[in-house]
Amino acid sequence: MKRFALLLIPFLLLSMQNPALAKKNEKQLKAAIIIDDFGGGTGGVRDFLEGNIPITAAVMPFTEHSKEHAEWAHENGFEVIVHLPMQPKRGKRSWLGPKPITVDLSSKEVKQRVEDALKSVPYAVGMNNHMGSLAVEDEEIVRAIVAVAKEKKLYIIDSGTSPKSKFPKVTEEMNVPLLKRDVFLDDISSSSHVRKQMKRLAKITEFTGKGIAIGHVGVTGKVCSVGIFQSMDEFKRRNIKIVPVSQLFATKLTEQYLIP
Repeated sequence: MKRFALLLIPFLLLSMQNPALAKKNEKQLKAAIIIDDFGGGTGGVRDFLEGNIPITAAVMPFTEHSKEHAEWAHENGFEVIVHLPMQPKRGKRSWLGPKPITVDLSSKEVKQRVEDALKSVPYAVGMNNHMGSLAVEDEEIVRAIVAVAKEKKLYIIDSGTSPKSKFPKVTEEMNVPLLKRDVFLDDISSSSHVRKQMKRLAKITEFTGKGIAIGHVGVTGKVCSVGIFQSMDEFKRRNIKIVPVSQLFATKLTEQYLIP
């Protein structure tokens, strides 16, 4: 043990004398910010899509602005995913919009709706669930969704609306990339709360090496954008880089699975 410590001392001294070397050996922390409800809500849309923070744009399918917002995001260099509407345990069906994934559908119908959603949102490289606390607990429903993701080479983000979600089990079985949301940013509509949640994201990222937060455009869009933009100095200070979601997956997996 003492011999190892003695061998380590010259390297540590060299790192202290050479900041570039020390920085090279410092692991880059990465976090992703997914913004839901593009395609529908308008509040904050321009702030995000004309901004300089590389958010991931989760676009609701089958809405008036689905195609427009997906193309706008893509043209400005933002990663696009489908924000797939799924049946919750509580709430109005109207909140889901057209063609939601509901538990009364057959596997074939689920697959068709997911494929239609992908056609509605150009440039999508992944998907996350909109609501869905009931549907994500139905293994047959989830298996149908994951089957399409596997076929189309999409990653999945579990938005974390149910602790009994079947996404972890099914994606592992089918070898489809999955990550789960760590923090909701705007569950309380105030920019100060968003900043507080961004600090939570930073702490999680420092502890685990990566983190995922979800915010929204629409009703809370403006306060969400303000809170996120105001938090960027904090992330720079902590040496945390905001990246598209795909960059949180292992490099080898990304090269083999996500890149054509």
